[in-house]
Amino acid sequence: MSLSTSIHRRSPLLLTLAIAAVAVVVFAVFTQVWTDKLWFDSMGFGTVFTTELITRLALFVGIGGVMALLIGGNMWLAIRLRPQGSRQGDSAVLDAYRRLLEKNTRIAVLVPAVALGVLAGISATAEVLPVLGWLHAAPFGKTDPSFGLDYRFYVFEFPIWQSLLSFVLAAVAFSLVASLIVHFATGGLRAVRTLGRPQLSPAARVHLSVLAGVLLVLYGLQCLLDRYGLLLSQGTLFTGVHYTDDHARMGAKLVMAVISFLVAALFFANPIVKRTIYPAAAVVLMVISGLILTLIYPAVVQSFVVAPNQPDKENPYMQSHIDMTRDAFGIADTEVTEYEAVTQVKAGQLKSDAEALPGIRLMDPAVIGPTFEQLQQVRGYYTFPETLDVDRYTIDGTETDVVVAAREMNLAGVPDQNWNNIHTVYTHGYGLVIAYGNRRQAMGEPEWIVRDIPPVGKLPDHESRIYFGEQSTQYAIVGREEGQEPIELDTPNAKSNVYTGKGGVSIGDAFTRALYAARFMDINLLLSDRVNSQSKILYNRTPKERVQEVAPWLTVDSNVYPAVVDGRTVWIVDGYTTSSSYPNSELVNLRDSAADTQSRSVGTQVDQNINYIRNSVKAVVDAYDGTVTLYAWDESDPILQAYAQAFAGTVQPKSAISPDLLSHLRYPEDLFKVQREILGRYHMTDPYTWYAQSDLWQVPNNPVNSNSDAKEPPYYLSIKWPGDANPVFSQTTVFVPRGRSNLASYLAVVAEATSPDYGKLRVLRMSDTHQIDGPGQTFNAINNDQKVAEMLRPYLNQGASSATYGNLLTLPMGNGLLYVAPIYTMRQGNTGSYPALAYVVVRFGSYVGIGSTLQEALDKVFAGDAGATTGEKPTGTGTGTSTASPSTTASPTTSPTGSATANPQAVALLAKAQAAFEAADTALRNGDLATYQSKVDEAKAALAEALKLMGR
Repeated sequence: MSLSTSIHRRSPLLLTLAIAAVAVVVFAVFTQVWTDKLWFDSMGFGTVFTTELITRLALFVGIGGVMALLIGGNMWLAIRLRPQGSRQGDSAVLDAYRRLLEKNTRIAVLVPAVALGVLAGISATAEVLPVLGWLHAAPFGKTDPSFGLDYRFYVFEFPIWQSLLSFVLAAVAFSLVASLIVHFATGGLRAVRTLGRPQLSPAARVHLSVLAGVLLVLYGLQCLLDRYGLLLSQGTLFTGVHYTDDHARMGAKLVMAVISFLVAALFFANPIVKRTIYPAAAVVLMVISGLILTLIYPAVVQSFVVAPNQPDKENPYMQSHIDMTRDAFGIADTEVTEYEAVTQVKAGQLKSDAEALPGIRLMDPAVIGPTFEQLQQVRGYYTFPETLDVDRYTIDGTETDVVVAAREMNLAGVPDQNWNNIHTVYTHGYGLVIAYGNRRQAMGEPEWIVRDIPPVGKLPDHESRIYFGEQSTQYAIVGREEGQEPIELDTPNAKSNVYTGKGGVSIGDAFTRALYAARFMDINLLLSDRVNSQSKILYNRTPKERVQEVAPWLTVDSNVYPAVVDGRTVWIVDGYTTSSSYPNSELVNLRDSAADTQSRSVGTQVDQNINYIRNSVKAVVDAYDGTVTLYAWDESDPILQAYAQAFAGTVQPKSAISPDLLSHLRYPEDLFKVQREILGRYHMTDPYTWYAQSDLWQVPNNPVNSNSDAKEPPYYLSIKWPGDANPVFSQTTVFVPRGRSNLASYLAVVAEATSPDYGKLRVLRMSDTHQIDGPGQTFNAINNDQKVAEMLRPYLNQGASSATYGNLLTLPMGNGLLYVAPIYTMRQGNTGSYPALAYVVVRFGSYVGIGSTLQEALDKVFAGDAGATTGEKPTGTGTGTSTASPSTTASPTTSPTGSATANPQAVALLAKAQAAFEAADTALRNGDLATYQSKVDEAKAALAEALKLMGR
């Protein structure tokens, strides 16, 4: 069999495989695009899909087409300009390429042109959002000090011009290289050894000279544009224009642009002069000039003019940088107050802060997650997040700080993890669990506001099913035909449910089912009888994911939180508009700035550099039907205005926010973390002080988490600011001096969205005349305090238990700083154990107090009378005779005080309480919350009576 025959026989198979491969790729692309369209349409955000798709296609075709036309057109022109006669014998490869150019010109031109065009087009599709922002750019109303341009130019226009110029430069450079190759292959360009230089045909000289001239013109334009980029570049001291930039680099780039234009003119004149040596020599001189002007000259100015007098030379530039950075990060109006914090105590010292005491949060959302899990999980297929959330509700007519968590579906806990269970039965979680932030029950567990399944408590009836949540990472198939039995698990008592929400994509027809089977690579979507004509598929179910999809121009906060709003369970998501091209503003990494000890549990931020941020949008995701609503929050933000116009109708005005929703909105965490990071240095507004770095602040490491060197997280709690009449819901943090542990300042932002002062940043700056201990020093003092050690020793000496400190809160009270930390106890090695609040420890100045309640601890610190009441109910956990939970109750004969054995009736009551707690444990493991609650109440009554008999 001959070789030609073999190739002939195999060619149909190769062609078939090629066609099949193309068909698979086309089908995959179509599947992704069409299912995306169906999803966006189901969300009511079809305009986002179409706007992005049209812009992406326009960029792909436009940029890719221009690249292909420039390269292909110049290659075709080079072939047309080839000299007459054949050229052979240079090399086998060159001869083969020459024959290809002559006999198959289209293939020789189209293949490289189309390939590079496709690559350029794909690269251009990444610029969809910048292009849309540029097309709808809104002015900032502020101008930079160097060129007098509105900030809009730097944020919206400069990145586009920079990308466009880089693309054209690359296209012309590729065209020049491709033309050189073609001219060399066809004889228009020859290497003549006798002359020692290449020889060009007249046609090739014209062609290549023009391309080189265009390339130099573009380089000159790039030099002109780079002058504006100096306002965004990282310099020796900060991001933005420095003295050397203003006095050397800007002028150097202008001179280089003029030189480039002059050299380009020599290339344009070369076809007439016919002396290539002139423009070639000019290029060499231009390179030498560039080295002198852009490298040597600025280095000389920096070393001999700036360095000896840097604070004075850079003074106006530092001032501009400080002002523009503070503006870019929203800290320009921070109110700094000198605070002469007292460290001495006296009776009645907290009298003026009485209203703030009941708002001190004792339930640490980072600690009591397991408590929620054990007491409210009900079944193993439900779960709560590791770190809970803090919110506010009006309970009995009073705004109350609460700890809240959503009871979501935990598919890892499903007994039989087959396809039907994962995707059609265990489809949703059920209800929020809400507890008072400042109350606990007699045994240290949270006092519930809303609990159980279905939810019962002090909130009105509301839709409690959670089909969309932070744990909803698998797709779900919902919907049944008329007459079919429900199959979705609704409650643990085997009650079933049929989803009736408007969320999800209908997959009742075979074609759509096939598309989704291909998208998720799951044949069960085609084979299962549970997928019927009424079925919908729910996917992209996490709140962050849904907001990010419908608003791709937003960066979402790493921590979303659930709330009951207007009769619905919803997720509230804070959205940011950011930029990395705000002029003269410091560039920081968003992920690093927002990182702290809670980042592991709540999620990390995106890894991007920014120098501008605004909380421009408050987004709400309905937990039942997945509906996303975007509300403009910072309506003055030009970036928000641009994208709200680009994606018309997707953002609702701020006025559309309902009063109930407004009461749950809060100042976002990641924004506050970034702002505190910036304030560490930019609270200094004097350039000389800023330069000397003599008053740097830093966020201390979390003292409670001894195994981590991560920063202490900010805390939500209601505080009464010195001079204010009433406490207000705030987000707080503290600073220590760089490299020190004493307290430098206390920062709080008004986090209550209904307050006219919402977003107001306020700082209490500690006096330099005496030292106030920081969190690390305070926590060390608490640990070393003899009273604390004695109080915890009987409990810890049992050997099977542990004590865990909760968040160390810092509050401005009593004309000083009050530190408060709850202490939780938990039995080790018991699968049913959980942290329960046992003690509260406080410190004011050098005085430490510990008690079973906050009131008791405060009174011990302030000479027996704090001067105000916390409103707590008395508990039986003060001395360690009673314990934190049913799973950690001490036996009647092991009371540390021994008083139980002295009273037989008390012993009997303690035994009764122990038996009731054990029965409660059994009911809890069986998911019988009603029996659990009744047994706990029975145990508490017996325990209270026993303590009364014991004189406690």
